[in-house]
Amino acid sequence: MNPEIICRLLAEPERVKTYAAVALGATSPSAVAQATGLVARDVVRALGVLTDRGLVTEQDGVLTADLSVFKTAVRDNLTTEPVERLDPDDNRDAVLRAFVTDGRLVSIPAARGKRRIVLEHLAACFEPGVRYPERAVDAVLRAWYHDYASLRRYLVDEELMSREHGIYWRTGGPVDI
Repeated sequence: MNPEIICRLLAEPERVKTYAAVALGATSPSAVAQATGLVARDVVRALGVLTDRGLVTEQDGVLTADLSVFKTAVRDNLTTEPVERLDPDDNRDAVLRAFVTDGRLVSIPAARGKRRIVLEHLAACFEPGVRYPERAVDAVLRAWYHDYASLRRYLVDEELMSREHGIYWRTGGPVDI
């Protein structure tokens, strides 16, 4: 059963109340009616639909709710979309995935090797041979992370960018050809 069918089944107030009552321990139609405040006719109709579709079972006059149907529906209907790689190298891609989420840097890695990988990724935002005023560098880095000044300093410290009189230019990191 897929999640959409489950949602449709539980979209009716009588059915969701009935299912909830059974899930919370009501074992008979009269107990469901008492727990929900629904009239017997609505409880019987809702139980009919829920048992036909497998959300509720009745065995020896005892009602039980199948709670595993939700987990099963989600697991069986997961779609794994191809994930765009951040780097062709598997190790570098894993590091970038750990620190970059939705196009933003989550945190600056403490380990120098990982930080270098992230900084090389950020340095690729700057064109080699182009000179950038500090304001332009800050604007690019601010789009990545709130502490853009630290990123700027790390880029210079790691010799991925050089600085002179408030002008920056890219001096390191891989270059796409």
